[in-house]
Amino acid sequence: MAERTLLIIKPDGTRRGLADKIFKRVEAAGFKILKKRKLELSNELAERLYAVHKGKVFFLPLMEFVTSGPIEAAVVEAEDAITKMRDLIGPTLPSEAPKGTIRGDLRGERDRAESGVIENVVHASDSIENAKYEIELIFGKEWIK
Repeated sequence: MAERTLLIIKPDGTRRGLADKIFKRVEAAGFKILKKRKLELSNELAERLYAVHKGKVFFLPLMEFVTSGPIEAAVVEAEDAITKMRDLIGPTLPSEAPKGTIRGDLRGERDRAESGVIENVVHASDSIENAKYEIELIFGKEWIK
């Protein structure tokens, strides 16, 4: 069954001009991009997006990082979209992401900023529930399936 998920090109990816390249890879992997938008995350929106990490040692540096510049977000759809997108982007740590994954192929010069925040180019929802929550935060209820 077709699912929808959220994909975000993080500030490190937008600064490096990787959004178009990433979106082309996503489409080539069989995803349909339903809606895109470029925005800067407010502190409030970033805290809601990453609420699951609140209280962890890296939460405040993560907030600084994800609000440090524009992001590009997309609602994408495919059969088994959550699992397929997670496979396409690769593991959280770019140094552990194999060639052929977005994080493996497009990693920057460093996996971690001095703050300890992982600069890993993209974010993707990790469950159907989180996809619905995250899509609603960025795009509104009408994009939830």
